[in-house]
Amino acid sequence: MKKLLPLTIVMLLAVLITACSDEPRHDFSNIQITAEEIIGNPAYQAISFGAYRDTTREVQPTIPQLKEDVQLLHAMGVRMLRTYNVHYDEAANLLQAIREIREDDPDFEMYLMLGAWIDAKNVWTDEPERIRDVDDPRNEVEIATAVELAQEYPEIVKIIAVGNEAMVHWATEYYVEPSIILNWVNHLQDLKEQGELPETLWITSSDDFAAWGGGDPVYHTEDLNALFEAVDFISMHTYPMHNTYYNPQFWGVRDDEVHLSDMEKIRLAMDRSMELAISQYDSVVSYMRSLDIDKPVHIGETGWATNSSGKYGAPGSRATDEYKSGLYYKDMREWSNANNITVFYFEAFDEPWKDAENPDGSENHFGLINLDAQAKYAIWDYVDAGVFDGLTRDGMPITKTYDGDMDSLLQDAMVPPTDAEIRERL
Repeated sequence: MKKLLPLTIVMLLAVLITACSDEPRHDFSNIQITAEEIIGNPAYQAISFGAYRDTTREVQPTIPQLKEDVQLLHAMGVRMLRTYNVHYDEAANLLQAIREIREDDPDFEMYLMLGAWIDAKNVWTDEPERIRDVDDPRNEVEIATAVELAQEYPEIVKIIAVGNEAMVHWATEYYVEPSIILNWVNHLQDLKEQGELPETLWITSSDDFAAWGGGDPVYHTEDLNALFEAVDFISMHTYPMHNTYYNPQFWGVRDDEVHLSDMEKIRLAMDRSMELAISQYDSVVSYMRSLDIDKPVHIGETGWATNSSGKYGAPGSRATDEYKSGLYYKDMREWSNANNITVFYFEAFDEPWKDAENPDGSENHFGLINLDAQAKYAIWDYVDAGVFDGLTRDGMPITKTYDGDMDSLLQDAMVPPTDAEIRERL
Protein backbone atom coordinates (compact mmCIF):
# COMPACT_ATOMS: atom_id res chain seq x y z
CA MET A 1 0.00 0.00 0.00
CA LYS A 2 1.34 3.44 -1.02
CA LYS A 3 2.03 5.93 1.78
CA LEU A 4 0.00 9.12 1.19
CA LEU A 5 1.56 12.55 1.60
CA PRO A 6 -0.04 14.80 4.22
CA LEU A 7 -2.68 17.10 2.71
CA THR A 8 -0.73 20.24 3.60
CA ILE A 9 2.31 19.03 1.61
CA VAL A 10 0.14 18.16 -1.38
CA MET A 11 -1.42 21.63 -1.28
CA LEU A 12 1.99 23.26 -1.00
CA LEU A 13 3.29 21.33 -4.00
CA ALA A 14 0.23 22.36 -6.01
CA VAL A 15 0.83 26.01 -5.15
CA LEU A 16 4.48 25.74 -6.17
CA ILE A 17 3.63 24.04 -9.47
CA THR A 18 1.03 26.71 -10.24
CA ALA A 19 3.45 29.49 -9.37
CA CYS A 20 6.10 28.00 -11.64
CA SER A 21 3.65 27.60 -14.52
CA ASP A 22 2.54 31.25 -14.17
CA GLU A 23 6.13 32.48 -14.23
CA PRO A 24 7.05 34.03 -17.60
CA ARG A 25 9.56 31.95 -19.53
CA HIS A 26 11.05 34.99 -21.23
CA ASP A 27 12.02 38.41 -19.95
CA PHE A 28 10.69 41.19 -22.17
CA SER A 29 10.98 43.91 -19.54
CA ASN A 30 13.78 45.75 -21.36
CA ILE A 31 11.53 46.82 -24.24
CA GLN A 32 11.57 50.61 -24.24
CA ILE A 33 9.97 51.36 -27.62
CA THR A 34 7.59 49.36 -29.78
CA ALA A 35 6.95 48.87 -33.48
CA GLU A 36 3.75 50.86 -33.15
CA GLU A 37 5.78 53.87 -32.01
CA ILE A 38 8.43 53.45 -34.73
CA ILE A 39 6.53 52.54 -37.89
CA GLY A 40 5.10 55.61 -39.56
CA ASN A 41 7.35 57.94 -37.56
CA PRO A 42 9.69 59.98 -39.81
CA ALA A 43 12.15 60.27 -36.92
CA TYR A 44 12.85 56.55 -37.38
CA GLN A 45 14.09 56.17 -40.94
CA ALA A 46 14.24 52.60 -42.27
CA ILE A 47 16.40 50.77 -44.78
CA SER A 48 16.92 47.30 -46.19
CA PHE A 49 20.16 45.86 -44.92
CA GLY A 50 22.75 43.44 -46.21
CA ALA A 51 26.46 43.71 -45.49
CA TYR A 52 27.97 41.13 -47.84
CA ARG A 53 31.17 42.33 -49.46
CA ASP A 54 31.93 39.21 -51.52
CA THR A 55 30.35 37.47 -54.49
CA THR A 56 29.14 34.67 -52.22
CA ARG A 57 27.24 34.59 -48.97
CA GLU A 58 29.58 31.88 -47.78
CA VAL A 59 31.81 34.80 -46.76
CA GLN A 60 29.89 36.28 -43.84
CA PRO A 61 30.38 39.90 -42.73
CA THR A 62 32.20 40.04 -39.42
CA ILE A 63 30.86 41.68 -36.29
CA PRO A 64 33.39 44.55 -36.59
CA GLN A 65 32.21 45.11 -40.18
CA LEU A 66 28.58 45.04 -39.08
CA LYS A 67 29.33 47.59 -36.38
CA GLU A 68 30.91 49.89 -38.96
CA ASP A 69 27.87 49.58 -41.21
CA VAL A 70 25.34 50.14 -38.45
CA GLN A 71 27.15 53.24 -37.24
CA LEU A 72 27.23 54.68 -40.76
CA LEU A 73 23.49 54.19 -41.12
CA HIS A 74 22.85 55.58 -37.65
CA ALA A 75 24.75 58.72 -38.67
CA MET A 76 22.29 59.05 -41.59
CA GLY A 77 19.32 59.00 -39.22
CA VAL A 78 18.40 55.37 -39.91
CA ARG A 79 16.91 53.63 -36.88
CA MET A 80 15.25 50.54 -38.39
CA LEU A 81 16.92 47.84 -40.50
CA ARG A 82 15.25 45.13 -42.53
CA THR A 83 16.93 41.72 -42.87
CA TYR A 84 15.79 38.83 -45.06
CA ASN A 85 16.61 35.48 -43.51
CA VAL A 86 18.06 33.86 -40.42
CA HIS A 87 19.66 30.79 -41.97
CA TYR A 88 22.95 32.62 -42.40
CA ASP A 89 24.87 34.08 -39.47
CA GLU A 90 24.43 37.68 -40.64
CA ALA A 91 21.16 38.43 -38.81
CA ALA A 92 22.28 36.93 -35.49
CA ASN A 93 25.66 38.66 -35.74
CA LEU A 94 23.96 41.95 -36.60
CA LEU A 95 21.86 41.71 -33.45
CA GLN A 96 24.96 40.98 -31.39
CA ALA A 97 26.77 43.92 -32.99
CA ILE A 98 23.91 46.30 -32.16
CA ARG A 99 23.71 45.05 -28.58
CA GLU A 100 27.46 45.52 -28.10
CA ILE A 101 27.25 49.08 -29.43
CA ARG A 102 24.35 49.77 -27.08
CA GLU A 103 26.33 48.44 -24.11
CA ASP A 104 28.95 51.12 -24.77
CA ASP A 105 26.36 53.78 -25.65
CA PRO A 106 22.93 53.22 -24.04
CA ASP A 107 21.48 56.07 -26.11
CA PHE A 108 22.29 54.30 -29.40
CA GLU A 109 19.10 53.27 -31.17
CA MET A 110 18.80 50.66 -33.93
CA TYR A 111 15.97 48.19 -34.40
CA LEU A 112 15.15 45.33 -36.76
CA MET A 113 12.41 44.01 -38.96
CA LEU A 114 13.70 40.45 -38.87
CA GLY A 115 13.02 38.50 -42.04
CA ALA A 116 12.18 34.79 -42.09
CA TRP A 117 12.63 33.36 -45.58
CA ILE A 118 9.82 31.03 -46.68
CA ASP A 119 9.89 28.52 -49.55
CA ALA A 120 7.56 25.93 -51.03
CA LYS A 121 8.51 22.28 -51.26
CA ASN A 122 11.14 21.33 -53.87
CA VAL A 123 12.30 24.89 -54.64
CA TRP A 124 16.01 25.37 -55.30
CA THR A 125 16.24 21.65 -56.12
CA ASP A 126 16.41 19.53 -59.26
CA GLU A 127 12.94 18.17 -58.59
CA PRO A 128 10.71 18.90 -61.62
CA GLU A 129 7.65 19.94 -59.61
CA ARG A 130 7.37 22.83 -57.18
CA ILE A 131 4.62 22.04 -54.68
CA ARG A 132 3.37 25.57 -54.06
CA ASP A 133 0.98 24.84 -51.21
CA VAL A 134 3.35 22.64 -49.18
CA ASP A 135 6.03 23.95 -46.84
CA ASP A 136 9.68 23.41 -47.54
CA PRO A 137 10.89 21.40 -44.52
CA ARG A 138 13.33 24.16 -43.67
CA ASN A 139 10.58 26.72 -43.07
CA GLU A 140 9.99 25.33 -39.60
CA VAL A 141 13.67 25.79 -38.73
CA GLU A 142 13.65 29.32 -40.17
CA ILE A 143 10.64 30.38 -38.13
CA ALA A 144 11.94 28.72 -34.97
CA THR A 145 15.26 30.55 -35.34
CA ALA A 146 13.49 33.87 -35.90
CA VAL A 147 11.47 33.24 -32.73
CA GLU A 148 14.62 32.48 -30.74
CA LEU A 149 16.27 35.69 -31.92
CA ALA A 150 13.17 37.75 -31.09
CA GLN A 151 13.15 36.20 -27.63
CA GLU A 152 16.87 36.82 -27.11
CA TYR A 153 16.87 40.40 -28.44
CA PRO A 154 13.40 41.81 -27.64
CA GLU A 155 14.83 45.30 -27.19
CA ILE A 156 16.00 45.27 -30.84
CA VAL A 157 13.66 43.00 -32.84
CA LYS A 158 10.42 44.91 -33.32
CA ILE A 159 8.91 43.08 -36.33
CA ILE A 160 9.10 39.63 -37.88
CA ALA A 161 8.38 39.52 -41.61
CA VAL A 162 7.29 36.10 -42.85
CA GLY A 163 8.53 35.64 -46.42
CA ASN A 164 9.89 38.06 -48.98
CA GLU A 165 8.13 38.42 -52.36
CA ALA A 166 7.03 34.83 -51.81
CA MET A 167 3.41 35.23 -52.98
CA VAL A 168 3.92 37.19 -56.21
CA HIS A 169 3.46 35.04 -59.30
CA TRP A 170 6.58 36.19 -61.12
CA ALA A 171 8.70 34.66 -58.33
CA THR A 172 8.60 31.42 -60.29
CA GLU A 173 11.42 29.66 -58.45
CA TYR A 174 10.18 30.20 -54.91
CA TYR A 175 6.49 31.21 -55.17
CA VAL A 176 4.29 29.90 -52.37
CA GLU A 177 0.55 29.99 -51.92
CA PRO A 178 -0.67 32.61 -49.42
CA SER A 179 -1.94 29.77 -47.21
CA ILE A 180 1.64 28.93 -46.23
CA ILE A 181 2.42 32.53 -45.25
CA LEU A 182 -0.91 32.75 -43.40
CA ASN A 183 -0.19 29.62 -41.37
CA TRP A 184 3.18 30.93 -40.17
CA VAL A 185 1.80 34.40 -39.40
CA ASN A 186 -0.96 32.80 -37.32
CA HIS A 187 1.63 30.63 -35.59
CA LEU A 188 3.63 33.71 -34.56
CA GLN A 189 0.49 35.53 -33.44
CA ASP A 190 -0.37 32.50 -31.29
CA LEU A 191 3.08 32.64 -29.69
CA LYS A 192 2.43 36.27 -28.81
CA GLU A 193 -0.82 35.32 -27.10
CA GLN A 194 0.98 32.59 -25.19
CA GLY A 195 3.63 34.99 -23.95
CA GLU A 196 6.38 33.29 -25.95
CA LEU A 197 6.92 36.51 -27.92
CA PRO A 198 6.41 40.13 -26.83
CA GLU A 199 2.83 41.26 -27.27
CA THR A 200 4.23 44.46 -28.83
CA LEU A 201 6.07 42.54 -31.58
CA TRP A 202 4.46 43.17 -34.97
CA ILE A 203 4.06 40.36 -37.49
CA THR A 204 3.78 40.91 -41.25
CA SER A 205 4.74 39.54 -44.64
CA SER A 206 6.66 41.70 -47.11
CA ASP A 207 5.58 41.33 -50.72
CA ASP A 208 4.97 42.98 -54.06
CA PHE A 209 2.02 45.36 -54.32
CA ALA A 210 0.31 42.92 -56.70
CA ALA A 211 0.56 40.06 -54.20
CA TRP A 212 -1.14 42.32 -51.65
CA GLY A 213 -4.15 42.64 -53.94
CA GLY A 214 -3.17 45.88 -55.64
CA GLY A 215 -2.87 44.43 -59.12
CA ASP A 216 -4.54 41.59 -60.99
CA PRO A 217 -7.74 40.29 -59.33
CA VAL A 218 -6.26 36.79 -59.62
CA TYR A 219 -4.57 37.54 -56.30
CA HIS A 220 -7.88 38.29 -54.56
CA THR A 221 -8.27 35.01 -52.66
CA GLU A 222 -9.75 34.05 -49.32
CA ASP A 223 -6.31 33.19 -47.99
CA LEU A 224 -4.98 36.64 -48.90
CA ASN A 225 -7.99 38.27 -47.30
CA ALA A 226 -7.37 36.23 -44.15
CA LEU A 227 -3.73 37.32 -44.22
CA PHE A 228 -4.83 40.97 -44.18
CA GLU A 229 -6.72 40.14 -40.98
CA ALA A 230 -3.83 38.23 -39.45
CA VAL A 231 -0.91 40.67 -39.87
CA ASP A 232 -0.31 43.73 -37.73
CA PHE A 233 0.52 45.88 -40.75
CA ILE A 234 0.99 45.48 -44.50
CA SER A 235 4.51 45.68 -45.93
CA MET A 236 4.23 46.20 -49.70
CA HIS A 237 6.86 46.63 -52.43
CA THR A 238 6.90 48.98 -55.39
CA TYR A 239 9.59 49.20 -58.09
CA PRO A 240 9.01 51.72 -60.86
CA MET A 241 12.58 51.02 -62.03
CA HIS A 242 11.65 47.46 -63.01
CA ASN A 243 8.50 48.75 -64.65
CA THR A 244 10.55 50.99 -66.96
CA TYR A 245 11.27 47.83 -68.93
CA TYR A 246 8.32 45.53 -68.29
CA ASN A 247 5.46 48.06 -68.11
CA PRO A 248 6.90 51.26 -69.61
CA GLN A 249 3.67 53.13 -70.34
CA PHE A 250 4.64 55.78 -67.76
CA TRP A 251 8.27 55.93 -68.85
CA GLY A 252 10.07 57.52 -71.75
CA VAL A 253 9.96 60.89 -73.42
CA ARG A 254 6.48 61.89 -74.52
CA ASP A 255 5.94 63.16 -78.04
CA ASP A 256 5.23 66.65 -76.67
CA GLU A 257 8.46 66.58 -74.59
CA VAL A 258 11.05 65.98 -77.32
CA HIS A 259 11.85 69.69 -77.53
CA LEU A 260 12.81 69.90 -73.85
CA SER A 261 16.32 69.75 -72.40
CA ASP A 262 17.75 66.39 -71.38
CA MET A 263 17.44 67.25 -67.69
CA GLU A 264 13.79 68.23 -68.13
CA LYS A 265 13.07 64.96 -69.94
CA ILE A 266 14.66 62.98 -67.12
CA ARG A 267 12.88 64.96 -64.43
CA LEU A 268 9.46 64.40 -66.01
CA ALA A 269 10.09 60.66 -66.37
CA MET A 270 11.12 60.48 -62.71
CA ASP A 271 8.01 62.44 -61.69
CA ARG A 272 5.91 59.79 -63.43
CA SER A 273 7.93 57.10 -61.65
CA MET A 274 6.93 58.54 -58.29
CA GLU A 275 3.32 58.76 -59.45
CA LEU A 276 3.45 55.05 -60.33
CA ALA A 277 4.90 54.12 -56.93
CA ILE A 278 2.22 56.14 -55.15
CA SER A 279 -0.53 54.61 -57.29
CA GLN A 280 0.69 51.10 -56.45
CA TYR A 281 0.73 51.98 -52.76
CA ASP A 282 -2.78 53.42 -53.05
CA SER A 283 -4.00 50.29 -54.85
CA VAL A 284 -3.07 48.12 -51.86
CA VAL A 285 -4.78 50.53 -49.47
CA SER A 286 -7.86 50.52 -51.70
CA TYR A 287 -8.07 46.73 -51.80
CA MET A 288 -7.60 46.51 -48.04
CA ARG A 289 -10.42 48.98 -47.45
CA SER A 290 -12.67 47.02 -49.84
CA LEU A 291 -12.38 44.21 -47.27
CA ASP A 292 -13.48 46.56 -44.47
CA ILE A 293 -10.03 46.26 -42.91
CA ASP A 294 -8.10 49.25 -41.61
CA LYS A 295 -4.44 48.55 -40.85
CA PRO A 296 -1.24 50.51 -41.42
CA VAL A 297 0.27 50.10 -44.89
CA HIS A 298 3.98 50.80 -45.32
CA ILE A 299 6.62 50.16 -47.97
CA GLY A 300 8.83 47.17 -47.28
CA GLU A 301 10.95 47.76 -50.37
CA THR A 302 11.51 50.29 -53.08
CA GLY A 303 14.69 51.49 -54.70
CA TRP A 304 16.51 52.41 -57.88
CA ALA A 305 19.74 50.78 -59.09
CA THR A 306 22.64 52.90 -60.31
CA ASN A 307 23.95 50.51 -62.97
CA SER A 308 22.67 47.83 -65.31
CA SER A 309 24.26 46.10 -68.26
CA GLY A 310 20.90 44.77 -69.37
CA LYS A 311 17.20 45.59 -69.36
CA TYR A 312 17.36 48.78 -67.29
CA GLY A 313 20.59 50.20 -68.68
CA ALA A 314 21.73 51.60 -72.02
CA PRO A 315 20.62 48.50 -73.99
CA GLY A 316 17.14 48.71 -72.50
CA SER A 317 15.09 51.38 -70.71
CA ARG A 318 18.05 53.66 -69.85
CA ALA A 319 16.80 53.98 -66.29
CA THR A 320 19.84 53.13 -64.17
CA ASP A 321 22.33 55.84 -63.34
CA GLU A 322 23.24 57.71 -60.18
CA TYR A 323 21.38 60.86 -61.12
CA LYS A 324 18.00 59.14 -61.51
CA SER A 325 18.62 56.97 -58.48
CA GLY A 326 19.34 60.08 -56.43
CA LEU A 327 16.19 61.82 -57.64
CA TYR A 328 14.06 58.81 -56.77
CA TYR A 329 15.59 58.47 -53.31
CA LYS A 330 15.01 62.12 -52.45
CA ASP A 331 11.47 62.14 -53.89
CA MET A 332 10.52 58.94 -52.07
CA ARG A 333 11.85 60.14 -48.72
CA GLU A 334 10.11 63.50 -49.08
CA TRP A 335 6.74 61.94 -49.95
CA SER A 336 6.89 59.20 -47.32
CA ASN A 337 8.00 61.54 -44.54
CA ALA A 338 5.21 63.97 -45.37
CA ASN A 339 2.65 61.15 -45.22
CA ASN A 340 4.04 59.29 -42.18
CA ILE A 341 4.78 56.21 -44.26
CA THR A 342 7.77 54.08 -43.34
CA VAL A 343 9.93 53.06 -46.32
CA PHE A 344 12.54 50.33 -45.98
CA TYR A 345 14.55 51.81 -48.81
CA PHE A 346 16.39 49.23 -50.87
CA GLU A 347 19.19 49.23 -49.97
CA ALA A 348 22.00 50.41 -47.73
CA PHE A 349 25.08 48.90 -49.46
CA ASP A 350 25.91 47.36 -52.81
CA GLU A 351 26.05 43.57 -52.53
CA PRO A 352 27.93 41.72 -55.31
CA TRP A 353 26.62 38.23 -54.48
CA LYS A 354 23.21 38.97 -55.92
CA ASP A 355 24.36 38.64 -59.53
CA ALA A 356 27.79 37.15 -59.01
CA GLU A 357 28.25 36.11 -62.65
CA ASN A 358 27.52 39.63 -63.93
CA PRO A 359 29.30 42.41 -62.00
CA ASP A 360 27.28 45.03 -63.90
CA GLY A 361 23.93 43.40 -63.13
CA SER A 362 21.42 45.79 -61.61
CA GLU A 363 20.86 43.66 -58.49
CA ASN A 364 24.45 44.36 -57.44
CA HIS A 365 23.98 48.14 -57.55
CA PHE A 366 20.99 49.18 -55.43
CA GLY A 367 23.09 50.39 -52.50
CA LEU A 368 23.45 53.99 -51.34
CA ILE A 369 27.10 53.24 -50.55
CA ASN A 370 29.31 51.20 -52.88
CA LEU A 371 32.06 48.69 -52.15
CA ASP A 372 34.71 51.44 -52.29
CA ALA A 373 33.07 53.22 -49.34
CA GLN A 374 31.76 55.91 -51.67
CA ALA A 375 28.45 57.60 -51.01
CA LYS A 376 26.39 57.74 -54.19
CA TYR A 377 24.71 60.92 -55.39
CA ALA A 378 21.56 60.21 -53.36
CA ILE A 379 23.46 60.88 -50.12
CA TRP A 380 26.21 63.28 -51.17
CA ASP A 381 24.61 65.83 -48.86
CA TYR A 382 25.44 63.64 -45.84
CA VAL A 383 29.11 63.78 -46.80
CA ASP A 384 28.87 67.56 -47.19
CA ALA A 385 27.25 67.81 -43.75
CA GLY A 386 30.07 65.81 -42.17
CA VAL A 387 27.83 63.12 -40.70
CA PHE A 388 30.37 60.43 -41.65
CA ASP A 389 33.37 62.22 -40.14
CA GLY A 390 35.43 59.75 -38.14
CA LEU A 391 33.54 56.75 -39.51
CA THR A 392 34.89 54.22 -41.99
CA ARG A 393 33.86 51.16 -43.98
CA ASP A 394 36.52 48.46 -44.14
CA GLY A 395 38.99 51.08 -42.96
CA MET A 396 38.07 53.55 -45.72
CA PRO A 397 36.53 56.98 -45.02
CA ILE A 398 33.27 57.74 -46.78
CA THR A 399 33.83 59.89 -49.86
CA LYS A 400 31.64 60.84 -52.82
CA THR A 401 31.32 59.01 -56.10
CA TYR A 402 32.60 61.01 -59.09
CA ASP A 403 34.74 62.90 -56.54
CA GLY A 404 31.62 64.97 -56.02
CA ASP A 405 31.81 66.39 -59.56
CA MET A 406 28.22 67.00 -60.65
CA ASP A 407 29.15 67.65 -64.28
CA SER A 408 30.84 64.26 -64.52
CA LEU A 409 27.84 62.58 -62.94
CA LEU A 410 25.41 64.22 -65.36
CA GLN A 411 27.46 63.05 -68.33
CA ASP A 412 26.41 59.51 -67.38
CA ALA A 413 22.74 60.42 -66.90
CA MET A 414 20.84 58.70 -69.71
CA VAL A 415 17.83 60.27 -71.38
CA PRO A 416 14.93 57.78 -71.43
CA PRO A 417 13.88 56.45 -74.84
CA THR A 418 11.10 58.22 -76.68
CA ASP A 419 7.60 56.82 -76.74
CA ALA A 420 8.19 55.81 -80.33
CA GLU A 421 11.30 53.82 -79.37
CA ILE A 422 9.42 52.09 -76.58
CA ARG A 423 6.54 51.19 -78.90
CA GLU A 424 9.03 49.77 -81.39
CA ARG A 425 10.64 47.57 -78.71
CA LEU A 426 7.29 46.30 -77.51
